[in-house]
Amino acid sequence: MAKKNEDRILAQNKKANHDYYIEETIEAGIVLQGTEIKSIRNAKVQLKDSFVRIRNNEAWISNMHISPYEQGNRFNHDPLRARKLLLHKKQISELIGDTKRDGYSIVPLKMYMKNGFAKVLIGIGKGKKDYDKRDVLKKKEAKRDMDRAFKESNR
Repeated sequence: MAKKNEDRILAQNKKANHDYYIEETIEAGIVLQGTEIKSIRNAKVQLKDSFVRIRNNEAWISNMHISPYEQGNRFNHDPLRARKLLLHKKQISELIGDTKRDGYSIVPLKMYMKNGFAKVLIGIGKGKKDYDKRDVLKKKEAKRDMDRAFKESNR
C-alpha cells in the first residue's frame, strides 16, 4: 500500500510522448466536482485524447474522461466536461507565450495523487512529424534486437 505523501500515478498519456517532443513540464492542481475525486482514486480516469486550452487567462483541460462513480447516483458528473487547472498567473502567461510559437501545444502527461490531492502533469511539446515517429520506432526496435542478441550471447 502506498504511503499518503507518496506519488501514485493514476493515469498516463503514453500517446503524448509518441506524438510530441516534450520540452517542459508543469504540475497543476485540478478543480473537481462531487464524486469525481472518488472515481479518480479508483483510477477510473483516461487522458488519451485530452488537451489543455487557455481561455480568459485560465487553463482548462478538455476531453479528459473521468468515469461516473458507481455509487454516485444522481450526484454524478459529466465524464467529458472541461475542468479548470490551478496554476499561478505567471505560469499561465508562460504557457500562453509557449503556445504562440508555431507547432507547440500543451498536453497532459499524467495524473497522480500527491498528499491527498489530484495533480496533473502537463507538458509543453512540439508536434512530431510522421517520419520522426517512424525513426523513433526503428531506433527502439533496433535497440530491442541488440539487447536480445546480447542476452542470447551471454547464455
